Formats: sequence, structure tokens, C-alpha cells
Amino acid sequence: MPFFWVLADLSLWDITKNLRPVPLAVIAILVFFSLFSWTIVLSKSGIFSRARSRNKTFLRAFRKAKNLQAIAAASEQFGSSPLIGVFEFGYREIERQISQRGALVNKPAVERSLQLGISEEVTKLEMNMTWLATVASVSPFIGLFGTVWGIIDAFEGLGTAGSASLRAVAPGISEALVTTAIGLAAAIPAAIFYNLFGSRIKELGTRMEDFAIEFQNFAERDFGG
Repeated sequence: MPFFWVLADLSLWDITKNLRPVPLAVIAILVFFSLFSWTIVLSKSGIFSRARSRNKTFLRAFRKAKNLQAIAAASEQFGSSPLIGVFEFGYREIERQISQRGALVNKPAVERSLQLGISEEVTKLEMNMTWLATVASVSPFIGLFGTVWGIIDAFEGLGTAGSASLRAVAPGISEALVTTAIGLAAAIPAAIFYNLFGSRIKELGTRMEDFAIEFQNFAERDFGG
């Protein structure tokens, strides 16, 4: 009987209920990694979607505003967004200069404050990204460990049977294939979304850099440069 016919006779339930401790532990770890990565994916998807939407709303209001004070007074109504975070860093520095010296006299200080704001917001956006990278890189190796263990079990079963019986090796091989499949199922989505979110963070970072230039131009006009 061909080997794959033997495997086909084994249902997923048959394979699962007969799992030995090591393959079962491997699968449990991989399932946990997969669920954990999907939790991060769903959370980050919502964060990026809200960031884009609120950035657009805030940017429209910013470009229509007559002065920075009006934007600062109404900033809370736009919710939290990366651009608002950058704005607040820059505006606080301008407020300090105006209160201490009566004018905007140190433009490089404003620029540095804006860069600090950008760095702060990018750090927030990158939160938990390392976990996606970890799941993407580690899961295949954990699955490979389960694969090797299943093959070892298959050869042990062959030795115990005392003959080259496919029935003897099928359980071990099936365990190996299952752990391999689950390892890839955990790793592939994590890798895809890590790269996708990385490009979105880069896009939002570029948007913040552009906004910092707009902010400095606005501040120079507003406070007489």
C-alpha cells in the first residue's frame, strides 16, 4: 500500500489524540505563537487604520488654521494620532521660548523638539513588532524540531515492528508533517504582516517628517520668524 494512502487513512483526530508528549508540546507552543501573533496583527491593524484617518483629519484642520494657538486649543478633538504627538512636542518648545524670551528666537530647538516627537511616535508604532519578527523566525525551527522528533519516532516504530511496515512508521511521519505545517502556518502570516507593517511605519514616519517642515514654516509665519 502506498505511503500516502496510509497517511490518508489517518484522520486529523486520529493523529491528534495519539500525539506523544514532545510533539504535543511543540504543537501547543506553535499554536500559542500563532494566536499571539494574530492578536498583535489585529491590534496593529486597528492602530494603523486610526492613525491614517486621524492624521488626515488633523492635517486638514492644521492647514486651514489661522494660527498655532487655535490648533493647540482644538487638538484634543482630533483624538490621538502621530501628527498630533509631533505637533505637541514642537508647540511646547515654542511656548517655552515665547514665555521666556517673548519671541521665537531659537529655531533649531524647535526642529530638535519636532525630531524628538517623531522618534517618540515611531517608537510607539514599532511596539510589539519584534514579537512578530520573533514568531516569523523561530516558528519554522520549532516546527523542524517536531519534524525531526517525529521521524525519530517513526524509525523507533519501524524497529519495534521488526519489519518495514508502513503502518509502523505512519504515526511518527504524520506527527512530523503536522508540526511542520503548524510551524509554517504560524511563521508565514507573522512574516507577511511584519513586512507590511514595516512599510506602513516607514510611510507614517515620512508623513511626520513632512509635517515637521510644515510646522516650522507655519511657526515662522505665525511668530514672525
